Amino acid sequence: MSSSGAGPSAADNIYFPGTVSLLQDLDKKLIVLLRDGRVLIGILRSIDQFANLVLHRTIERIHVGKKYGDIQRGVFIVRGENVVLLGEFDESLECMAGLQEVGVDEILEIQREDTRIRRETEDRRTRALRERGLLQYSLFQSSQNEDF
Repeated sequence: MSSSGAGPSAADNIYFPGTVSLLQDLDKKLIVLLRDGRVLIGILRSIDQFANLVLHRTIERIHVGKKYGDIQRGVFIVRGENVVLLGEFDESLECMAGLQEVGVDEILEIQREDTRIRRETEDRRTRALRERGLLQYSLFQSSQNEDF
């Protein structure tokens, strides 16, 4: 509102690019996608110029297919360079997604099995490409695969 109290001023509608735009999201529930694929949902309590975030009442949500599970994380500090995507979380739309909530132990087991299947599929694909000469051998290949 302008200083005269006559309504919103032009300064109220200015968009500030970068991390400053996150100031409007303070104390709102956000969903954050990290570089390593993890999904966090929590209340944004603090930010800095590097987009480092402090989330409160944070849960880590694990999705596999149409199932998901939540792990309570509490206060969570996220380094800004690890944030891929960030947006406001609308809980009213959550039930319309058609996902089934399962327990933490169950979703972790499902995730382990899914990861194992994906890794085996990727290993078969890599072997087939190497046998056909379409992929060169790398001295670092085995150590790179162990990280993921």
